[in-house]
Amino acid sequence: MTLTSHLQTLSEKLSGELFYDDLIKSIYATDASVFRMLPLAVAYPKNNEDIKQLIQFAKKHNTSLIPRTAGTSLAGQCVGEGIVVDVSKYFTNILDVNEKEQTVTVQPGVVRDALNNYLKPFGLWFSPNTSTSNRCMIGGMVGNNSSGTTSIQYGVTRDKVIEMHTILSDGSEVVFNEISSETFQNKTKLDTLEGNIYKSIYSELHAEAVQNQIIENFPKPEIHRRNTGYAIDELIKSEVFSNTSEKFNMCKLLSGSEGTLAFTTQITLKLDKLPPQEAIMVAAHFKTIEACLNAVEPVMSHNLYNCEMMDKTILDCTRHNKTQQANRSFIEGDPKAILMCEVRAFTKEDVIVLAESLIKTIEDSGLSYAFPTLEGDDINKANNLRSAGLGLLGNIIGDKKSHPCIEDTAVTVGDLANYISEFAALMKGYNQEAIYYAHAGAGELHLRPILNLKKAEDVVLFRKITTDVAHLVKKYGGSMSGEHGDGIVRAEFIPLMIGDANYQILKSIKSAFDAHNIFNPGKIVDAFPMDKSLRYVPERIEPKIETMLDFSHSQGILREAEKCNGSGDCRKLPEFGGTMCPSYRATRNEKDTTRARANALREFLTNSEKANKFDYEELKVVFDLCLSCKACASECPSSVDVASLKAEFLYQYQKANGVSLRTKLFAYNNTLNRYGSVFPKLSNFMFSNGFTSSMLKKSFGIAKERQLPLISNKSLSKEFQIIKKKVVKKEYIKTIYLFNDEFLNYLDTPIGMDAIQLLTALNYDVKMVESAESGRAFISKGLLQQAKEVANKNVSIFKNLISNETPLIGIEPSAILTFKDEYLRLADDRTSAETIAKNTFLIEEFIQQEIKLGHITSEQFTSEAKTIKFHGHCHQKSFSNQLSSFDVLNLPKNYKVTIIPSGCCGMAGSFGYEKEHYDVSMNVGEQTLFPAVRKASSDTIISANGTSCRHQIKDGTQREAKHPITILREALI
Repeated sequence: MTLTSHLQTLSEKLSGELFYDDLIKSIYATDASVFRMLPLAVAYPKNNEDIKQLIQFAKKHNTSLIPRTAGTSLAGQCVGEGIVVDVSKYFTNILDVNEKEQTVTVQPGVVRDALNNYLKPFGLWFSPNTSTSNRCMIGGMVGNNSSGTTSIQYGVTRDKVIEMHTILSDGSEVVFNEISSETFQNKTKLDTLEGNIYKSIYSELHAEAVQNQIIENFPKPEIHRRNTGYAIDELIKSEVFSNTSEKFNMCKLLSGSEGTLAFTTQITLKLDKLPPQEAIMVAAHFKTIEACLNAVEPVMSHNLYNCEMMDKTILDCTRHNKTQQANRSFIEGDPKAILMCEVRAFTKEDVIVLAESLIKTIEDSGLSYAFPTLEGDDINKANNLRSAGLGLLGNIIGDKKSHPCIEDTAVTVGDLANYISEFAALMKGYNQEAIYYAHAGAGELHLRPILNLKKAEDVVLFRKITTDVAHLVKKYGGSMSGEHGDGIVRAEFIPLMIGDANYQILKSIKSAFDAHNIFNPGKIVDAFPMDKSLRYVPERIEPKIETMLDFSHSQGILREAEKCNGSGDCRKLPEFGGTMCPSYRATRNEKDTTRARANALREFLTNSEKANKFDYEELKVVFDLCLSCKACASECPSSVDVASLKAEFLYQYQKANGVSLRTKLFAYNNTLNRYGSVFPKLSNFMFSNGFTSSMLKKSFGIAKERQLPLISNKSLSKEFQIIKKKVVKKEYIKTIYLFNDEFLNYLDTPIGMDAIQLLTALNYDVKMVESAESGRAFISKGLLQQAKEVANKNVSIFKNLISNETPLIGIEPSAILTFKDEYLRLADDRTSAETIAKNTFLIEEFIQQEIKLGHITSEQFTSEAKTIKFHGHCHQKSFSNQLSSFDVLNLPKNYKVTIIPSGCCGMAGSFGYEKEHYDVSMNVGEQTLFPAVRKASSDTIISANGTSCRHQIKDGTQREAKHPITILREALI
C-alpha cells in the first residue's frame, strides 16, 4: 500500500477528520513564525481514541505528531513534516469548575478569554494573559508556558497547572498531578512507560552534584519568565530531590515542553480571584529608550499589575491602522517609548493614592516628559494598542520584516538597562535599529531585528544576531525564551544556555517519554536548524504577477498576501467583538480564516509553474466562504485585504475557467433589474409567487428559504425628477450630489426618496446625475474588467462635479464606498479618483458633519420617545464608522439608540442567496445579530443601513429593518 492509502485507512478509523490534500497541508505549513514545513497530513481528532490511533500510525509509519491549537506560536512549535494534530475544533469543553478550591478543568482547545468570561460570575480568572488571549488556547499556553502582562503580579502558566491528563507515546493514558515522595518512589517501580519515566527522572536528577550543576547553569531563579529547555530546575525543588515540603508535580516539566513529551487531553488549573476593580494606568512618556529602561526599576518598587513598554516603531505602526487610531488619544508628542504602569485597589480613594505615589516616583526620576493617567475603557484602549503591536509589525511594506528570533529574552529587572545597552551596541554593529516592546516590568522585552529573509545575506545575519544575543543573555544569567518558547528558532541554543551536561539530561528525559521521537520532533532537543525551512527560499526568483486591481501599495499581490504573519487575529470569536472573520466564526475551521486564505494564496502564487498562477481549484475552495466583508482590511493588524485578494483571484481564475450563468446573473443584476422595472408588477409576481419563485431559485441555485428582492414601482431617477419639480428654489446651505446606486434606483427607491425629501427639508440642494452603477456586484463576482469600466465612467462623470464644496453622498455603504476603496485600484485617472474619494461620504457621515457645524439641530425633529437598535454594514465598519449612524439616529432628542455589536449579518450581497452558502450565512446571523433583534421588544425600531443586512434580518427574524435615513425623515417636524 502507498502512504496515501494508509492515510485513507487511518481517516476511516477516526471519529474526527483527516486531511492530506495540498490545500489543507499548505495552510498548516506555517504558524506565526518564520518557518514553513509541509505536513504529511492534518488531523482534527474528536476524542482520546482518535489520538491513540494517530500515535499508533505515527509509530508504525515512522512519522510524527505536531500538536496545535490556535497556531499563533512565534518560534515554530506548530510546524513539522508529520501529522499536525489540531485540537482547536473538538477539544473545546470546560469540564468542571470547583469554586471552593478555585480550580477549573478544561480541554486544551478552550480559548483563554472565553474561559475567563465563563469564570467571571464565580469571581475567578485564569491570570496569565498573552497578547493573543482572545484566540490563543489553554493547551498552547501550557505547551509554551505563556506569561503575558500579568506575570509580575500573578506568575506564569506553569504556576497554575495542577493536573494534566495525557496520552503517552505508547498510547497509554496517564494523569500527572501533585504527588508525595513516597508515591513518586512507588511509581518508579511500575512496569510501564509511566514507571520508566519516573525512574529515568530520578536517575538523572537525584545526585547533588547534578542539582548544583543545574542551579549554576540555568537562568537566575529570580527570573520568573523562563522557558529554556525542560524545567528540570523546577523539578529539583520538590521534596523528592531536596529538603523541602514541596510536592513533586510532573506538570512543572510538561508546562513549556511544547508537546514534545506527551499529548495533553485535559488540564486542571489553579485560579486567582479577580483583581481589584479600581485601576489607574500611568502612561509615562520618554524621549529615549535608555530613559525608559532606567525608569523600570524605580516604578517596579510599586505594587504594579502591569508594566509594559512600547517604542516609537510600534506607535508609528498604529498611526495608519483604522482600528488602532482610536486607541492613540493618550499619546502626547512623539515619544521614543512609553511605559504603561497600572496600579489597582478595591476603592477609588486607595487607587488614587497609589497612582499619585507612582507619579511622584516618575517625576522624581526626571526621566519622563509626560505621564498622563488613564482610567476605565481608556486603559483597555491602551492595552489593545500594545497587544496589537505584534501584528502591526507586519505592516512594514516590502520584504524587510521584523522577525522573531531574539524577541523573547528575559533578564532580571536590575540587569535590564545594562543588558539593553549592550544589546543596542551589538545591534548597531549589524546596522540594525531594533524594535522594543512588551513586558519591561518582568525584565523581558520583545526585541526584533528587521531583516529580509528572502536574501541569503540576511539569513546569515538571522543566525549571527541570534547567536550573539544568546551569548549576551548567557552573560547576564538570563533566559533566551521568557514566554514564547524554544521551538525551532531558539532550541539550537539550549546547550549554550544551560550547558552540555544539562542538555544531555533533557535528551534523556525526551527519550524516556518518547523513545521513537513521535511527539513534535526538532523542538527543544535535537533541534531543526534555525536558518533552514524558512517561509521563503533565499535568493528565489520573485514571481511576477500581473493583476487587474492595483496592489502597488503593498508592492504587488504576493506581498499583500505575505503581510499575514500568522498572528491569528482572524480566529477571535463573536463574544470578543469585531467582525473578522465571519466564516471562521461559523465553521471553526482554520481553512475559513483570513490567515488561511492569505497563506494559501501565497503558497500557490509562489510555487506555481502555471502561466496563470491563480488557476487552482484549491484556491477556489479556500476563498469560497469569504464573505468579502472587508473586516480584515481594518481589524487585521497587518491590514491584509482578503476581499480584494478574492476579487482578483476570481477574475484570474475565471479567465481560465469561464464565468457561470449564476455568477453572471448576480453580477449583472442591475441590468436585469432595469429590464424588470419596465413591468414591475409582472416581475414582482414572478419573484413572489410560490411556484414561479421556486422555479427561479431552483434554476439559478438560490436557496429556497430566501425571499427574492422586489422591484420598486418607479426608479429613483424618475421619482427624483418629480420631486425636484415640486421644490421651490431658495437659498441652500450646501449643494450635494446624491449617488443613485443600483440598489436605490430599482430596489430601495423609497429610501432614496426619503433621503431626497430629508435633505431638501433640511435646506440642502440635492442633485443627481445619470451615472453608472457602483460596480460592487462586478467586483464581488470577480468581473474586474467590467468593474474597471464602471469605475472609469463614474470617475469621468464626477471628477468635475465633486469637491469639498459639493460632496458626493451615498446611501448604500457597499456601493458608495467603492469610490473610497476599489476605484483607487481600478480607475485609470487615479488623481481624479483620489479627489473624489476624499469628498465622498456615506449619508450618515455627511449629516454627522453638518450637525457638528450647527447646520442641523434636534429642534428640527420630533420630541417623541422611541427606542432603536442599529446594525451597521460591514463596509461602513471597515472604511467609515458606526458612530455617524448612531449620531444621526440620536438627533431626535428623545430617541434612545444602541448599536448592536453584531459583526457581519451573514448575507453579504449574493453570498447568502446562494444555496450552498445559506447555512453558513444564517449561522453568521445567529452569532449575535438575530438574537439581539429577537430580544428587542416589538415597539423597538430595528435599523440597518445595508440593503443585504435588511433582507437578512427579515429572513432570519421576520422583523422589518429601516434605514436610518427613513427613520430620520419620519422624525421631521
